[in-house]
Amino acid sequence: MAKQFRFPDVGEGITEGEIVRWLVKEGEEIKADQTLAEIETDKAIVEMPSPYAGTVLKLHFKEKDIVKVGQVLVTIGEKGEAVPEAGAAAQAPVAEARAGTLSGTIAAGAAAQAGAVQATPKVRKLAQELAVDLAAIQGTGPGGRITEDDVQAAKEKLPEKKREIKVKSKYDFYGTLERIPLRGIRRATAKHMRESLDKAAHVTHCDEADATKLVALRDAMKPEAEAKGVKLTYLPFIVKAVVEALKLHPTLNAMLDEEEQEIVVKKYYNIGIAVDVPDGLIVPVVKMADQKSVFDIAEEIQNLAKAAKERTLDLADLKGGTFSITNIGVIGGYAATPITNYPEVAILASMKIEDRPRVEKGAVVVRKTIPLCLAFDHRVNDGAEAARFAKDLIRFLEDPEKLPLKGE
Repeated sequence: MAKQFRFPDVGEGITEGEIVRWLVKEGEEIKADQTLAEIETDKAIVEMPSPYAGTVLKLHFKEKDIVKVGQVLVTIGEKGEAVPEAGAAAQAPVAEARAGTLSGTIAAGAAAQAGAVQATPKVRKLAQELAVDLAAIQGTGPGGRITEDDVQAAKEKLPEKKREIKVKSKYDFYGTLERIPLRGIRRATAKHMRESLDKAAHVTHCDEADATKLVALRDAMKPEAEAKGVKLTYLPFIVKAVVEALKLHPTLNAMLDEEEQEIVVKKYYNIGIAVDVPDGLIVPVVKMADQKSVFDIAEEIQNLAKAAKERTLDLADLKGGTFSITNIGVIGGYAATPITNYPEVAILASMKIEDRPRVEKGAVVVRKTIPLCLAFDHRVNDGAEAARFAKDLIRFLEDPEKLPLKGE
């Protein structure tokens, strides 16, 4: 019997992906666990293995198409076997062993007792997106519950609307236009930034640290780092200073549970490092940064940045962040207003270290300084707490030898 493999829920809020390339073709014999395709999500490029062995009867999407969680990717069966309709997959194995399935079943049971439409919140959302009336669907799930397959099948039975022909001009009144598709990482970055702006109340606090001792310490430790094959930048020192400041100001290492109306403080320190890639921004996470040495963090950042640019990161590398740093100093600039990496409640932009004038004891002197811009969610922290965090962060950066550079 032909089996339909659907784009699975891989977690971390991923709802769709773009097919980068197919690694199999229709009519090809494949083995279980053989990679079917590379799919780009808003987190990374995922190699999608086949759960079945058999013949590829149909590829349901083309390369560069966007596929949503739950949609049929591939139909696999015996050679020459008929391909069932994509909507007739109520009998096909669908990954229902996902977080929330049990609670959804309970909710559906409660709805049945009340005589309401039996559907989980996820199914209701899908129906809304596809403009499908749940009340008109006969559910095929347990106890008559409406499934995602039922909604997809109902959508396919709806009469197609005539689409208006859209003309995309290559010119405007002033000259030639170039249209760049908003896809892949750039599209995901745009969606994530919009989500953060929609949900958080952003404020930015800016300050400046004297980096004289930091520059000297980094220069002194570079030979040892080079002997270990590690490129030592200022960023690992900033990570260590951030962790120490977070220990004193834990509500910046937190998230807001809006449903429960609780501030959830994280008792661990996983620091996200924003990496600039050609088509957007990726934020891999240095796990348990408080327990690692400066050299360990430097090596990990180096490896994560390389993997991010080559799009070989594992999804696990992108999960679990509690606070993020975007190091703009490698490019330049004095100030910025970064956007929090939602649901995190704070992000630090570290700017370029260079000679700047400062007033000390009534005299103007030249010092190497580093501007620091802390963006935070005002729903969780007020400006005074942000300023106190920045003050302690500066204190650690200005006396970096007192940081736990060898880890804990």
